Amino acid sequence: MTRFLLCLLMGLVALAARAQDSAPLFAASLRDIDNRRIAIADFRGQPLLVNFWARWCAPCRVEIPELSAIARTHGPKGLKVIGIGLEDNSPTVKDFVKAYEMDYLLLFAPAEGIALMRALGNERAGLPFTLAVDRNGRVVLHKLGPAARADLETAAAAALR
Repeated sequence: MTRFLLCLLMGLVALAARAQDSAPLFAASLRDIDNRRIAIADFRGQPLLVNFWARWCAPCRVEIPELSAIARTHGPKGLKVIGIGLEDNSPTVKDFVKAYEMDYLLLFAPAEGIALMRALGNERAGLPFTLAVDRNGRVVLHKLGPAARADLETAAAAALR
């Protein structure tokens, strides 16, 4: 039993350490809504709120207006909100972005999004998945699953500290 608990504890420590590693995020280069390649490394040194989403994800649809509000409220303080869609930027997606008034930076990772989430500690690759990254590039908070406005405010505050 003691051996089992020790193995479990070591696994949790490894997961926590992996979840705090932002290197895979800053190594990513993804396409924006206009199909331009954007290197996330360009945002190193800025506090970030990164949210992985998809059109077919019902909780993601609920979060989108909250993320837009966070971007409007905390953007002037230096917070950069980045949405990473797990699909391409087709005309259907562009219509969705317009309909949901997604007014923060949107990047698309149709092929590499799942691997990127897993590299950032989301082993299940579930959606939505949100990370707060501070100015030093450390993941200071992560959440798998729906985030209420209060959760997103907490994440924004953690990134801005």
